[in-house]
Amino acid sequence: MTEFVQHLINGFSLGSIYALVALGYTMVFGVLQLINFAHGEVFMTGAFVGYYSGRFLGFDRSPSFVGLLVTLGVSMMACSLLGLLIEKFAYRPLRRQPRINILITAVGVSLLLQFSGQLFFGSDPKFFPQVYKPEGTWEIGDLRINPLQVNVLFVSLSMMLVLQYIIFKTRVGRAMRAVSFDHDLARLMGIPTDRVISWTFMLGSALAGAAGVLVGLIYPKIEPFMGIVPGLKSFVAAILGGIGNVTGAFVGAIFLGLAEEFVVGYGASTYRDALAFIFLIVVLLIKPTGLFGRAGSEKV
Repeated sequence: MTEFVQHLINGFSLGSIYALVALGYTMVFGVLQLINFAHGEVFMTGAFVGYYSGRFLGFDRSPSFVGLLVTLGVSMMACSLLGLLIEKFAYRPLRRQPRINILITAVGVSLLLQFSGQLFFGSDPKFFPQVYKPEGTWEIGDLRINPLQVNVLFVSLSMMLVLQYIIFKTRVGRAMRAVSFDHDLARLMGIPTDRVISWTFMLGSALAGAAGVLVGLIYPKIEPFMGIVPGLKSFVAAILGGIGNVTGAFVGAIFLGLAEEFVVGYGASTYRDALAFIFLIVVLLIKPTGLFGRAGSEKV
């Protein structure tokens, strides 16, 4: 039982990080019907911004929770700026073009960021600075809990709650939902659709940047191609939940994190990375719209 609970905690921690990235995929799809394949590279950029800012500000020498929050803040701001630039210079000029053009552009932007990362950050893996390093372990009977995982889960859930508040309780969130419903109708109602779409990219990219820092804390090795597999898995999580649905992305990511953890914990660790794609095939065969998705006329 103790082992089961341990895997449960690990799975929630991993799933919450997938959820941060999956939310970016699902938000962009919700407003533009676009799969932003460069989102995994934004996640990678967030990890490297956290790496350099954490070292530059000296948090690697004096780890603290404040250091974690500052590093997260710097990384999220940098990634939101990157998301804004990607939307403005890569996707906005093609918004009225056939959707396949934007899809090919997304793949191109993804490759551009991967190899730019290799050029600027170097191809060698780097050890992420421990900007936050809680001491000891929490013990409940035979159960031993790494406080870092619990803190990562807490930070991830807090960010997702803030996102839920922004989407459902603020003016920007109402505008985002209106644009996702119908661009032209939203524009006729006086909503600045271009600005709302930019906000959507910035929010999603900021969450991906935060996920990069949190992954760096738990799995300290970072490198320029680190966004490929987590990006694809988060995309699968968004599909599982029903891409375009924020709640679905969260549920799909938690489900994927738990599934991976239990597969590793109970003897089939070889299939860990394949598991997401097995789920993808099964979902596409049985329920292509995902758990919370709605049937649509077109998906790319």
